[in-house]
Amino acid sequence: MTVATALTFTRIALIPVFVIIFYLPVSWASFASALIFSIAAITDWLDGYYARKLNQSSAFGAFLDPVADKLMVAVALVLLVQSDPSPWLAIPAAVIIGREIAISALREWMAEIGRRSVVAVSNLGKWKTTFQITALIMLLYHDPILFIPIREMGYISLYIAAALTLWSMVIYIRAAWPLFFEGEIKNKKS
Repeated sequence: MTVATALTFTRIALIPVFVIIFYLPVSWASFASALIFSIAAITDWLDGYYARKLNQSSAFGAFLDPVADKLMVAVALVLLVQSDPSPWLAIPAAVIIGREIAISALREWMAEIGRRSVVAVSNLGKWKTTFQITALIMLLYHDPILFIPIREMGYISLYIAAALTLWSMVIYIRAAWPLFFEGEIKNKKS
């Protein structure tokens, strides 16, 4: 068990705690759920940092880290949409969750054919993640701070994250597109 993997397991263990806190009928539940989500986001950054710094990268960690990230984000989006079932929240949530499923399937297929590097994480993905995490923290907390409309800023960040999500998906699919038909082209030449 490496430090990085322990941090990833911590992020996964925080999910049920996050859900329970989110539903607590107390005034501080929104603050506490935003705080737990923030801690999970910090562990995401830290596990990558320690994996590189301590040279503790592993195949298991490379598998588990994105799973933990996607689980935490998907759970937060589902909880937020359930608590505010409006199309304004459901549409970007569906875009983000749908993209994660599609790109995960694309990466799995690319790994099967030995071309995983074609759809490696890019800087655009890091921007998407930053806006997504920021949006979710703001939407979870949702109360104004010193007249700053946190919830509205969360919506704006979520829509930016959804746009970046679609943009990055198009880039990944465009990069993989020739490989979708590679077998057909080889068969036609034979």
